[in-house]
Amino acid sequence: MKRTLQLIAFLMFSMTAVSWAQNVTGTVSDASDGTTLPGVNVVAKGTSVGVTTDFDGNYEIEMPEGATILEFSFMGYVTQAVDISGKTNVDVALQVDAKSLDEVVVTALGIEKKAKGLTYSTQQVNGDELTRTKDANMMNTLAGKTAGVQITRSSSGVGGSTKVTIRGNKSATGTNQPLYVIDGIPMINNSADQPSTTFGGSNDAGGRDAGDGISNLNPDDIKSMSVLKGPAAAALYGSQAANGVIVITTKKGVSGRTDVNFSSNLTFDNVITVPEFQNSYEGALGGSSWGAKTNNSGYNPEDFFQTGVTAINSLSVSKGGEKTQTYFSYANTSNKGVVENSGLNKHNFNIRATTKLSDKLTIDGNINALSQKMENRPVAGGMYFNPLTGLYKFARGNDISDYRNNYAVYSTDRNMPVQNWHSGLGDMDQNPWWLTNKYFSTDKRTRFITNLTLKYEFNEFLNIQARGNMDFISDRYENGAWATTAPALAGENGRYIHFTDRQTLLYSDVLLNFNKTWGDVGVVASVGTSINDYQQDALRQDSHPTGLNMANVFNMANITNPYVEETKLHTQEQSVFATAQVSYKDYLFFDVTARNDWSSSLAYTNSMESGFFYPSVGLTAVVSDMIKMPESVSMVKLRGALSSVGNDIPPYVSRKQRDIINGNLNNVLYQPFEDLKPEITNSLEFGGEFGMFDNRISLDLTWYKTNTINQFFQLPAPAGSGYSFYFVNAGNIENKGIEVILGITPVASEDFYWNTTFNYSSNKNTVLELHEDLPAFSFGNPGSNSYWMQMEEGGSYGDIYGIKFQRDDAGKIMFDNETGLPLKGTDFEYIGNPNPKFNIGWSNSFNFRNFNLNFLIDARIGGDVISITQAEIDLYGTSKASADARDKGYVMLEGTKVTDVQGFYETVGGRAGVTEYYSYSGTNIRLRELSFGYTLPKEVSKKTGFMKGASFSIVARNLFFLYNEAPFDPDASYSTGNGLQGVDVYGMPSTRSIGANLKVNF
Repeated sequence: MKRTLQLIAFLMFSMTAVSWAQNVTGTVSDASDGTTLPGVNVVAKGTSVGVTTDFDGNYEIEMPEGATILEFSFMGYVTQAVDISGKTNVDVALQVDAKSLDEVVVTALGIEKKAKGLTYSTQQVNGDELTRTKDANMMNTLAGKTAGVQITRSSSGVGGSTKVTIRGNKSATGTNQPLYVIDGIPMINNSADQPSTTFGGSNDAGGRDAGDGISNLNPDDIKSMSVLKGPAAAALYGSQAANGVIVITTKKGVSGRTDVNFSSNLTFDNVITVPEFQNSYEGALGGSSWGAKTNNSGYNPEDFFQTGVTAINSLSVSKGGEKTQTYFSYANTSNKGVVENSGLNKHNFNIRATTKLSDKLTIDGNINALSQKMENRPVAGGMYFNPLTGLYKFARGNDISDYRNNYAVYSTDRNMPVQNWHSGLGDMDQNPWWLTNKYFSTDKRTRFITNLTLKYEFNEFLNIQARGNMDFISDRYENGAWATTAPALAGENGRYIHFTDRQTLLYSDVLLNFNKTWGDVGVVASVGTSINDYQQDALRQDSHPTGLNMANVFNMANITNPYVEETKLHTQEQSVFATAQVSYKDYLFFDVTARNDWSSSLAYTNSMESGFFYPSVGLTAVVSDMIKMPESVSMVKLRGALSSVGNDIPPYVSRKQRDIINGNLNNVLYQPFEDLKPEITNSLEFGGEFGMFDNRISLDLTWYKTNTINQFFQLPAPAGSGYSFYFVNAGNIENKGIEVILGITPVASEDFYWNTTFNYSSNKNTVLELHEDLPAFSFGNPGSNSYWMQMEEGGSYGDIYGIKFQRDDAGKIMFDNETGLPLKGTDFEYIGNPNPKFNIGWSNSFNFRNFNLNFLIDARIGGDVISITQAEIDLYGTSKASADARDKGYVMLEGTKVTDVQGFYETVGGRAGVTEYYSYSGTNIRLRELSFGYTLPKEVSKKTGFMKGASFSIVARNLFFLYNEAPFDPDASYSTGNGLQGVDVYGMPSTRSIGANLKVNF
């Protein structure tokens, strides 16, 4: 009996044991693109039982007694816990962790470091963030996602350039854009032309934005983007990095994998910021709209714009063997603009191969080619050759259809088509459809970026790396205006501009890298040298002002006496640099960098031989690894850095020669500048990173201060010196600010995942000092306009100056006793500053099973902008505001009723009116991005026999404003240069883009 009971007990125990054992299988993939992840740790939570995924991301684990939770962890991804009760197959998609202490990030010169060891603030953006809701210029997709980075888009639309400002403007005369680096190598990001006045660009040629270099890249080729915000992070790049660095890491083949990826993005673009017009009062053709009441609505200026279409298709193939990995991609971007006859067509080709020639020697080569054509690029704004000036000022209550349908009529006198418009052909008022059909332009760009890297491993801790790169750009621009296009600007027989620009950047460097640990002490160090050689050869030929010989024949042979402007530049920078990081117990890190530059711009100066030295030091302590913290605390890290970097000055100014302008010797003489120095930006930065509950809550705080000294200024030479101008190094521009990044993952389960990220940044800019002979520095000349940008000591970079109302000692507006109209001032006074007080971005990512929802709301708070467009349509009486005032019978101005409505707007309106009245808050809040998608389940993809994964999403950009006071988009700029910020001069309206995105992985 006893033996029988023992047998029964044994059998029951065995059956129970079998019921406890649970075999679970599945696949682990990347939630962003569906690629499988090898090497993921899969652990039964609370036990020591665990496995790792194989090369295809598959795993199989036998759960021990009582274990029901599987935990999936992988470096750079958010750890995910899944309840597997009653399940035998569990597939998991891991989310990328934006900030993991064990994450490896790419820093200056392409050097990889642990995130925990960084002594400065940097922010990494993964490639999927750039392609979720695509833009023809991928830098626009950074808006609202990075703390301390201000993204300002050109108002010229698709194909236009983007102004990227990191931690405020620093240089009065130099570029304030960051350095762009691809796989450790600098690239060209110049814009061949930008609007320079409120009328247009160079030589009265209209408000042309020639685009930039960064928009040439294919975002689908980018693996990640690291934003090196402060000088400490960028110090290794010396005089190129005063404004920060954006380091781009591109994709390459992976050993043992073959992937074919196809993505197709189609969006429809519609304008959303057209000014408000009135339909209540008529006007006389060729005049203003201050006539009688009318029931004829006339026309809607919004009908001038069409629905734009942007299609971005990309195909990539990657294959990796044990020794050789290759990556090839092709992308096409095609755009039909919101203005008729305008559009973009861009082709990107990229091929990259990595080969291990031996156990010690690796070679990595890449060729990136671009062919781009832009037809009839819309002007970014301005009053010359802009179809919006005639469109917006056209007298209300009149039929514009005849001018639309018959923009050209045949002239028997001239035996050719001529412009059909209601009045004389003025410089700033022309038939809009004539300008979109008979004022044409073609931009063609060919670009090759090639690089080669050789890396030799002496042993496990020492290697040497040599890199070489060529970035070649060839631009060809043609612009033609048919006869009768603004004769004062285009000539009697029309106008033709032919512009070519070739730029070549040759770069090479050699780095000796060391990485070794002795017990508790580790050293990571690099020492190297580089050479950066840049050449530009540009030639601009223009028929203005002499004109064409025969009407409407657009070639150089038809120009009697062309205006010729030639630019030849050749600069070279030679450098040596070193960096070292010493760590103790992997929780205390000390960083030091040093770089010395010798620049050809310093030729003939006292500094030519010694060059300039740029150092930085930093210290980081991972406190949570140093002392025992509560279990809820995942990370506490403190950091600080001190640095100095430069900003090179323009070439040839140390001994500037007299220019030859259109065959004549320019009599302007410059005093030799032997004490020339580059600008220096000194920076101090402190910060901390904190995490709780397995980093489900993370916080990154940064405070910084930069002072940019040795600003480069041109001043009038003293009388009797024999020179016209001389140059000085002077000034001190300070930027102080804070940055906050808060990340929270409220839910991270198998079926539902939610991550929310909030970023905040504020920057205070102060001009501490200029020069004793320079009481104010102006960005251009206002001419007959009531606006300019100016800096004075105690003010801020980009301060707007204009005309104000006259006020009495109590600050009240003064009025004319006879007319009752406000009195307008005569002197330029401070109006405001276009830079925001702070920026906010709030992004959310939801995943429910196979569905995902992402949205981004961003806000620009504060700052001042002005609208010359609104001032103009008020002056001509075409605005809704002018009609509303007529309906009421008065304009209320700071508590005073002005009953002469037309007189009021003729006083304050127009480009020479009262700037103060057309100043608005730049505050705006918008739904920047929205995407809703579905990912095909893995098992369904596998059943097809040819697909590894697929996803489809509805996407939208710039969907709508939650708040906006200004009558235009404050985040769109007339120019992406230093001047003309915060001003709208008949700028092209911003657009809303809605469409779909398809991704397939084979």
